[in-house]
Amino acid sequence: MANIRFGCQTYTWQMSGEKYLDRLRHIMGVAVRAGFSGFEPEVQFLKDLIDPAKMREELQTQKIHLAAVCLVEDWLNPQEMEREKTNADTVIAFLKHFPDTVLCTCQMPGKDRNDLRDRQANLLACVNDVSRRAADQGITCAYHPNSPLGSIYRTADDYDILLNSLDESVTGWAPDVGHIAKGGMDPIVKMKDYRPLITHVHYKDMTQNGTWAQMGEGIIDFRKITSFLRDTGYQGWLIVEDECNRAEADPDGVTLEDGLYIKEKLLDGLC
Repeated sequence: MANIRFGCQTYTWQMSGEKYLDRLRHIMGVAVRAGFSGFEPEVQFLKDLIDPAKMREELQTQKIHLAAVCLVEDWLNPQEMEREKTNADTVIAFLKHFPDTVLCTCQMPGKDRNDLRDRQANLLACVNDVSRRAADQGITCAYHPNSPLGSIYRTADDYDILLNSLDESVTGWAPDVGHIAKGGMDPIVKMKDYRPLITHVHYKDMTQNGTWAQMGEGIIDFRKITSFLRDTGYQGWLIVEDECNRAEADPDGVTLEDGLYIKEKLLDGLC
């Protein structure tokens, strides 16, 4: 397991609204206490730490790695809107200072799935363009599909379109095992089918009825998935993005318990 590292994602705190948006240092501290070696903030959490010098100092102080930064945009048009391109280029300029950090792109879900094929093509064009500019700066990129009802890459057919159309020379795949299951697929089957594309991984749990569960309390077989990734030479991050209901009120507590679950059920059993 030496080449696989666990981190946590800031969406667990984002569920509380704006309460934690100015508290990334606090989130980093909780991640360290939970035993995570890295974290993945969404862009809106960076605030003053978008200054590379400040971020580097904070990483050294807290002894944690910046595993990835998640860029979420609409990407509804065949080309990036000016605002979208500006946002992406700001993140790329930041990540030039952190060459081991992944740029994880994710589309904001829509209200429906109308005009699906056109929207899917537009998303692909925009994401691949972002990845090409980032790759030119030495940055590794991965696209993260999601599963709300308005998501345009949600079902098995959607995934096959997406994963056969990413420009794999610059854009990898960031499978989220919970979102895959929510879309009616078996996460490990889909990950086996497209293993060469996997660059970054998100973990979240789900109950049998499709609601999000705290890690280890649902139906996702994290041990089997982690073993598969280890055995196939995966050397990236496993990022926990816990979206259980309790996280909205107690993201710190949920994260600390997730860290304990990983230590007792994954690391101790798989090393």
